[in-house]
Amino acid sequence: MVVRVSVCSCREDATVNRHNWGATEAEISGPVIGDDLCPAARVSATRCINIDAPPDAVFPWIRQMGFGKAGWYSHDWIDNLGRRSATRINPQWQDVHTGSPVPGGPVAFEAALVDPPRGFVLRTIPSGRLTSRMCFTLAFELRQVPGGTRLVTRMRARIDVPGGRILERFVLLPGDGIIDRKSTRLNSSHSQQSRMPSSA
Repeated sequence: MVVRVSVCSCREDATVNRHNWGATEAEISGPVIGDDLCPAARVSATRCINIDAPPDAVFPWIRQMGFGKAGWYSHDWIDNLGRRSATRINPQWQDVHTGSPVPGGPVAFEAALVDPPRGFVLRTIPSGRLTSRMCFTLAFELRQVPGGTRLVTRMRARIDVPGGRILERFVLLPGDGIIDRKSTRLNSSHSQQSRMPSSA
């Protein structure tokens, strides 16, 4: 069985800026799964879209993300070395659970929380001079809404090195926003459809 899934652009109801977009004021100020994994974050950004499919159909796409796997559904020439992000669910990439490593290219991630079909949280693994003094999480919370899923993503970060505040505000935050906006908002605005195999 094949389910056709279209990603639709969401209505931006309230506060929208270059870092928070597609989210209501309540979503920006409210909790998101994984907030406690980076409790002392100095920067945070919340982005939201609506997806015309239920959470259990959307979750496998998120679960298979990773460098050299499904990619990040984003600017592939930046974050996947030009390799096109997946257009189908690959069963071989679904064996990701809490604590599993997730390849991120130059940065190593772990699946800090895997709670299908409700949430998925990535966190950097301390593996070098910078990442050992860095807290970075990227959370995906799938909320059931009439007609599909409200996908709420939140990036939280803190870099405790000299110049860390500058890196957070002028490098990490804008860069994450560009990639995240491409992977959700731009794709959704074109109402692109993907063929999604269901488990039924």
